[in-house]
Amino acid sequence: MRTPGIPDFDFIVRRALDEDRVWHDVTTNRLVGAAEISRARIIVKENAVVCGRAMVQRVFQELDKNIRCDLRCAEGQEVKKNTTVLLVKGKTRALLAGERTALNFLGYLSGVATNARRDVQAVFPCQVTILDTRKTTPGLRELEKYAVRCGGARNHRSNLADMILAKDNHRWACRGMTVAQMIKRLRHGEKKVIEFEVDTLPQFAQALEAGVDIILLDNMNCTQMKKAVALRNKTGKKGRPLLEASGGITLKNIKRVARTGVERISVGALTHSRRSIDVTMEFIGK
Repeated sequence: MRTPGIPDFDFIVRRALDEDRVWHDVTTNRLVGAAEISRARIIVKENAVVCGRAMVQRVFQELDKNIRCDLRCAEGQEVKKNTTVLLVKGKTRALLAGERTALNFLGYLSGVATNARRDVQAVFPCQVTILDTRKTTPGLRELEKYAVRCGGARNHRSNLADMILAKDNHRWACRGMTVAQMIKRLRHGEKKVIEFEVDTLPQFAQALEAGVDIILLDNMNCTQMKKAVALRNKTGKKGRPLLEASGGITLKNIKRVARTGVERISVGALTHSRRSIDVTMEFIGK
């Protein structure tokens, strides 16, 4: 049964195990007996937000259905360097064959979650939502977006059908139309959320007048964003439409962006520039 909020990752796990040819481990199968049982612990070697414990469990269970996993921390929990996050007991062959795949998933997803948590903490106490983007690893988007949520950030649209988002290339493709004309066409008979990207204040004014749910401020500097917020607030609809900053957002400048008054900040780096967390597995007995 699929757990709410957690992706259906069985296919991804099996594909990763097949990639590593874990059932044909020519080293382990020659050195370790098929019936041998061992215990091991998985350790996070740096401060991190843990994400991916279920992936680790599933990796080992694919290799040994009787393997026992003792979870030592919660998903999304911040842990200190050298914390044991998982204890496992099962066939030694399964532990050795699945070790790298399990650690890859845990380190990778914990890296995304840790990245997200840092951005969320960086903007406190500003009332702003940190969002991811579709700049994800092909085939792993659902997992990465799950890790973003574990880190405390929120998900933007997951796919092109989720909501309407007209970007700069849409404006180019519709260069014979005004911003107002594009928005009118997008709204016709449509109940989905409509977001419109602008990169200049004149474009912003047009989108504001035409009326959309969200206006995305693409690669604007903080001065421009403050002017956009002030212009929106003058309409007497403070907080509507929502304003979203995007483009060039880093950990160094995200607090300045949050202070401009925008309600949303989308950060592609949450997924496309994440660094995996250093994790390891140590055998501790039989």
